[in-house]
Amino acid sequence: MIRLALLRHGHTAWNREGRVQGRSDIPLDSEARDALARLALPAPWDRAVLVSSPLMRARETARLVSGRHPQEVAALTEMNWGDWEGRRAVDLRADPSCDHRDIESWGWHYRPPGGESPAEVRDRLSPWLDGLRTDTVAVCHIGVMRVLMALATGWYFDGPAPFTVKRNRLFILEGAAGRWTLAPDPVRLEVRP
Repeated sequence: MIRLALLRHGHTAWNREGRVQGRSDIPLDSEARDALARLALPAPWDRAVLVSSPLMRARETARLVSGRHPQEVAALTEMNWGDWEGRRAVDLRADPSCDHRDIESWGWHYRPPGGESPAEVRDRLSPWLDGLRTDTVAVCHIGVMRVLMALATGWYFDGPAPFTVKRNRLFILEGAAGRWTLAPDPVRLEVRP
């Protein structure tokens, strides 16, 4: 059995402003850098293979909590939110000409204009996921994490998710070859002495 630990990147200015980031390459903000520099991956995850999305906010999070440079994995790039990137979710909801939906009501095949559906993200993640051969920490994004955790829980983007993605926690998937489960309790990052 392989274990995959998922870690969401730290905050950016766009996160704090409620902006949709998607594939926009927004860096961590100084507050996130300071907070992450005080945290570390707990054992045994501190010795696992370390990978990240190629976007700088994920790469930097990985480096700060591990002291190592991660291997970049293109499949872990955040979901493409298309025309919604850079806009605030509250403004999208208020725009009557916009078909903005919260991801909990997308289903697998809805996509933002010019963007990517959860099914398309699943299709690009599946070959990488099926190729895992050792325990791995993947520092990535909430959209990618939702897709991977949906695969492990049977959630179909059709109502409240059976999980909550929080920062500074490892969400552990266990399995292999298309059969994954989500461990019930996330593992907190450790505070450095």
